[in-house]
Formats: sequence, C-alpha cells, structure tokens
Amino acid sequence: MYQYNDYDKQMVMERVEQFRNQTQRYLDGHLSEEEFMPLRLMNGLYIQTHAPMLRIAIPYGLLSADQLHHLAMITDKYDKSNGHFTTRQNLQLNWPKLEEVPDILADLAEVEMHAIQTSGNCIRNVTADHLAGVAPDEVDDPRVYCEIIRQWSTFHPEFSFLPRKFKIAVSGAEYDRAATQFHDIGIYLKRDSQSKSSLQILVGGGMGRTPVIGKEIHPGLEEKYLLSYLEAIMRIYNEHGRRDNKYKARIKILVNALGIEEFRRQVEEEWAKIEEESGDSLHLSPARIDEVRSFFSPHKYNSEYAVAEKEEMKHSDDKEFMTWRQHNTAEHKVAGYRAVYLSLKHPDAAPGDMTAEQMRQVAQLARDYSFGEIRVTHTQNLLLADVPRPRLYELWQKLQKLKLATPNIGIFTDVICCPGLDYCSLANAGTIEIADQINAKFQDLDYLYDLGDLRVNMSGCMNACGHHHAGNIGILGVEKHGVEWYQIQIGGNSSNEAALGKVLGASVAKDKVADALGNILEVYKDKREEGESFIDTYNRLGIAPFKEGVYGAAQ
Repeated sequence: MYQYNDYDKQMVMERVEQFRNQTQRYLDGHLSEEEFMPLRLMNGLYIQTHAPMLRIAIPYGLLSADQLHHLAMITDKYDKSNGHFTTRQNLQLNWPKLEEVPDILADLAEVEMHAIQTSGNCIRNVTADHLAGVAPDEVDDPRVYCEIIRQWSTFHPEFSFLPRKFKIAVSGAEYDRAATQFHDIGIYLKRDSQSKSSLQILVGGGMGRTPVIGKEIHPGLEEKYLLSYLEAIMRIYNEHGRRDNKYKARIKILVNALGIEEFRRQVEEEWAKIEEESGDSLHLSPARIDEVRSFFSPHKYNSEYAVAEKEEMKHSDDKEFMTWRQHNTAEHKVAGYRAVYLSLKHPDAAPGDMTAEQMRQVAQLARDYSFGEIRVTHTQNLLLADVPRPRLYELWQKLQKLKLATPNIGIFTDVICCPGLDYCSLANAGTIEIADQINAKFQDLDYLYDLGDLRVNMSGCMNACGHHHAGNIGILGVEKHGVEWYQIQIGGNSSNEAALGKVLGASVAKDKVADALGNILEVYKDKREEGESFIDTYNRLGIAPFKEGVYGAAQ
C-alpha cells in the first residue's frame, strides 16, 4: 500500500495544527458558526443530531493492520468505542467532542491517516473495487489510478470550492463492484487484444434527489492523459455548475442540461487548451505509473498452499463452515488463496458498525492471515484479501467469536444502510430499526440462500447515502406529519447493467416494512424461472406483479 513520504507527513501535520488554531478561535468566540463551517468541513467534521461526526478518509478502502489497530484506540479514547464504515469506504465517528477533534487528527497522522476532503464541496475520497489486485476477472489494478488521482486532487487549488461535492470511482475488473456508473466521474480500466491500456470515462452519474446513471464521455482515453482530461472535466463543471441552488449543483445536472454531446464538446475544447498550456506536465509517464504501481506489488504468496487443499477440505463435513466458505469467501487469482469477507451485518449490530475490540482483533487477524492488510467494501463490510485456503477453518472459528462470520454476504440481509435518524441531522426517518425488523423476520438462511444474490439498500433521506436508488430493493425513509414512513423501490442495479429502481407505490408504515418486503420476495419466488435472479425476474415481468403482491389487485 502507499506509504507517506516526508512531504506528505509535513503537509498533514501542518493541516492538523492549522485546524487546532481554527477550532480554538471558534471556541473562544473569535470565529462565527458561519465562518467556522467551511473550515471544519475541509477537515471532515459535521454537526449531527446528538454530537459532531468526524469522517476519516480510507483511500480506496485500504487499511494496514496498524492503522485499524490505531482506529480502535481512537474510538476508545474519543468516541463510544464504535465506528461506522460507509459506502465511500470511509470510517465515521459519531460521538467525538468538538474540542478534541484536533487531537484525533493528530493521532490519525501518526499512522498516515487524515480526514481531509471527506466532506465539503471538493473531490472526495476516491473509491475502488475491494477485490483490487486479487480478483480473477481483473484487467488492471484500480488502486494505482486511485492513488494518482488522490495525489492530484488533494489540496488542488482550483477545485477546493466546487459547486458541490464530487465523487470518483475506478473499476479495473470485468464485473463492476464499485458502483462506478453512479459517480460524478466513473473510470473503467480497459485492455485491447494487444494488452494496450485505455480508460473508459463516464461522467454525470450520481444518487441523491435526482439519481442519474453516468454517460460515456470518452470510450478509450490513453492513460497518460488521465489527469489532463480530468482537469478539463473539472474546469467545465467548476465554471458552469450551478451555485445558486445546492439541489441542482451536481455535475449530473449540468451534463443533463447541456446534453452529453455539448458537454463533451466543451470538455474536449478545454482539454486542448490544457494540453497546449501545460505541455506534458500533466502527462502520466510509464515511469510514473510504474512508480505508483510499485506500492501495490503482489505479496509474496506461498506456492505450497496451491497443493495443500486437502488440509482445507478435511473440514468439508462441517456444514456451517462450508456454508460460510461458500457465501463469505471469494475466488483469488493466486492458487491456494481466497478473499474472505467479514460481515458487518450481524443481527446484533447496526449495518456497517464495528466495535473497537473487533477492530483490534481484526487487525491482529490481518497480520496473522492476510499480509497485514484490510479492505473496506462499498457494501459496508470488511475483507481480508489474501487468506491461505488451508487456514480458512481456523480463521472462521475466530471470526465466529467476534460475530463477524454471519454467512450473509450478497444476500437479502446484507443491507447497505446509512445511520439514519438515530444520528444524522438530515435524516427524515430511522434506518437501524428497519434493519432490525428485517433481521427479525428473515432468520431462515436456507430461505434467503434460495433467493440468491439480492441487494437491499436503505437511506434515511433523499441524500441517498445508503444508495437506495441502486438496490435491487431500495428503501427510503420519509416523514409525513411527524411520522416515519418508508417508500419502497425495486429494480435498481449498481453493477455492469446499472439501473435505477422504480417506486413501487405508496409509502408503507414503519411497522409494515418487513411484511411488504416479504410479499415482494414471495412474488419473486412464485414468478421466477429456473435459475433466474431477482433482478432478472423483475426485468422480465416489470413492476406490476410486485405492486399487486404488496398492495393488492386494486393497485
């Protein structure tokens, strides 16, 4: 993984001291709330319902064991011994004290971490496929390009105060596991038949009040032009994006207003100017790409594990273990290894939450089983990417004790979920209670396995932090006259065949959400053809039978 150089360390420490001074001036009454707000947002600090919330950056979701262990210390020292992992592969602390935030940032800097550009109208944490570097279907490692973009965008003087927040995702595999088409800029890494690299660039995707699937702006950009082309896109957006209405300020609104052809024309024109003005100063040379690639070199895998499968399979008669292996591990490009998901969707915990003690234990498990690295997934789980297959059984036993082995990755109860009204000042309705309701009703794992892969996403407001628009089943909390109700959408998809869910009908009462979901599942089970997934059944039949299943024939 990337290691800070002396410049990085100095830059982060200077930022900590700068914010310490700003915070003290605010507490002393020398800065107003209006003056302090942009300063705290540049350092990942929000004001939420009960306390400030600090969002900590985890670039492209990659953590070292030392970093995770340090995060455990920080949550114990400054929070309530708990953290929440997000769909941007970041970590949120929900109970820090404002006066202690500079100390938190100083502690983060000790392990090469920070909260810079995790909030505010800037380029946010760049995300990637959590299986980067180990997926058998990978074309190229997206972390290389994420790191290049991170270095280019951090403190970029021209793009520190954009019309609105800006999100970028990079996918380097045949199967999209990063919701790339739902980002302001999405990048797919490609190789032709001669193994020549290129970049397919999408623009104008996003969630929120106006969900949009990104549109292709360039089918195959030469990789050396990545930064100059991104600079051109950002300049056009920065110049023409609306600043008079925050609900219409995202780049997706600009792209739709201009049309993709006109937006492309303007970007290409600006790109030509940049190329003429900057020469090759923004070009990525093969040497530069190789330099960054060296930080993500493959680990020293043990070839002996490739022929040690008997050791793993001697536990094949343990049904519970084999069920976990099937659902919570993934194929690895190196023989003898598998990637292991740590489910943060145990029925006893809020989705995406992790205790400090779990963090400490997982940090040690990463050292013992996976080269000292941990990944945060887009779906709010963790991943140990490089586990030897003969050691899966012993790892599983330890994860069970930590309540991190719930065998539900990718199925109905693996719910993407924002913190909702319990924490967020923007939320209209609670989400954690609905997740509890779902877990209480759907406990039969055999029933859930029979349903197959089925993505459920839930948000507590229209800001869509839970990506409800992209769930096969999406749940949106709404408020009606002081009462929490829930709108249900179906048909969304965040993978290659990206799609936006459609509203099923009238919102349902809080205590009826799980029952409504049960009716949807029964329609699917009754109507599906052999081997057909939920989303395929929906695409074949449309919304009508599901609507009737929930509301009756009168609808």
